[in-house]
Amino acid sequence: MRYISTRATGTPPSEPKRFCEILLEGLAPDGGLYLPETYPQVDSATLSRWRGLPYADLAFEILSLFVDDIPADDLRALCRKTYTEEVFGTAAIVPLTRLEDGLYLQALSNGPTLAFKDMAMQLLGNLFEYELARRGEELNIFGATSGDTGSAAEYAMRGKKGVRVFMTSPDGRMSPFQQAQMFSLLDDNIYNIAITGVFDDCQDLVKAVSGDLDFKRKYKIGTVNSINWARLMAQVVYYFAGYLQSTKTNDERVSFTVPSGNFGNVCAGHVARMMGLPIAQLVVATNENDVLDEFFRTGVYRVRGTADTHETSSPSMDISKASNFERFVFDLLGRDGARTADLFGSQVPRQGRFDLGADPAFAQAASRYGFASGKSTHQDRLATIRQTWEKYGVVVDTHTADGLKVAQEHRQTGVPMLVLETALPIKFAATIVEALGREPERPAKFAGIEALPKKVSVMAPDVQAIKNLIAQACD
Repeated sequence: MRYISTRATGTPPSEPKRFCEILLEGLAPDGGLYLPETYPQVDSATLSRWRGLPYADLAFEILSLFVDDIPADDLRALCRKTYTEEVFGTAAIVPLTRLEDGLYLQALSNGPTLAFKDMAMQLLGNLFEYELARRGEELNIFGATSGDTGSAAEYAMRGKKGVRVFMTSPDGRMSPFQQAQMFSLLDDNIYNIAITGVFDDCQDLVKAVSGDLDFKRKYKIGTVNSINWARLMAQVVYYFAGYLQSTKTNDERVSFTVPSGNFGNVCAGHVARMMGLPIAQLVVATNENDVLDEFFRTGVYRVRGTADTHETSSPSMDISKASNFERFVFDLLGRDGARTADLFGSQVPRQGRFDLGADPAFAQAASRYGFASGKSTHQDRLATIRQTWEKYGVVVDTHTADGLKVAQEHRQTGVPMLVLETALPIKFAATIVEALGREPERPAKFAGIEALPKKVSVMAPDVQAIKNLIAQACD
């Protein structure tokens, strides 16, 4: 298995790389994102063989299709070390909850930080530690979070040998619980940086530092954001797990609705579908920051500025630049690296947008790739949280509520709809109180977390200042 950049040119594209070469790298040197040269194909016989496998063994089977430079016994051991009942609270790891006929919630938030990011980040931490030990090297992870990526990364990497984590987040724009989860970690290898701006300012810093190849090489900068292929690869597994739990035969199709701002979570579904998983629709649910919904309705990808990025009650989707979206557009355009580079490397930086509405390929987003989309607002969120509690006796977080609202608009007769749960309600308690008049359940291990001592630096979105901080920590 070899990997190419979404901005690679030539036939064949130059310098394909193996998995362990890109594991620690993040962005490709040309600014693109890595994808497999071809997607491995899963046939019906293989799907049948996978039915009933424990999640860790299913993960090994799927990851083996993408990873051929880690010995099979080692990769199996890493999967079994990661996906345990002790870590995720349930033997099923990602159990389904049936709300009614044809409508399910897939629980992805049973990990250490109560958010779906744990599903991939726990594996990533073990992969990093394994590969760094094998190389005798260190890695400095530089990331950006709008809410859950940061805590998931820090909990996965804390105490890991050879790893430091520098995590940026938008100052004051995460929920108090999310802030407390991150900032209360006092480990020596964890550095929290609150940026005076919005998430996109944080994401721009990550891309700027990763784009300075000399600095990146000198300080061995890596990333755990969803631009890292290994993280997205790990997320592919739960689409297969959801399908296998909700069907009895491989003739059945299912649809998934995915709350998504950065396009990473739903991009993993796209990869699963490209591998042959019988997915009817991939429904993207956004909040008021509806960059993705606008594209799937009109073909226009239009980045918002800081002033036009709304602060909402589903803050992990308060994103105006979907950094993973480039992977899908690369496939949509027939894997044309030159054209993808022009759109994301030239048009978006210069004009803040591009328009594929008149391109024949745009129609294939729905017809060939199964994408649909919708938008949810704060009032929709409150209504959905109330309705889900009153009708099903289930409390959902704000992002999952966005997913449920949009899912109802796209259900098809005879096709089960699985809504990916993204976080537990306690992470967004204020909105739950607004909707239901009571606090959501809080796991005992997080009692009083907001009152714990915090370690965080507040900084302006200054690339050089960030580089100085990283350099000082490493020297």
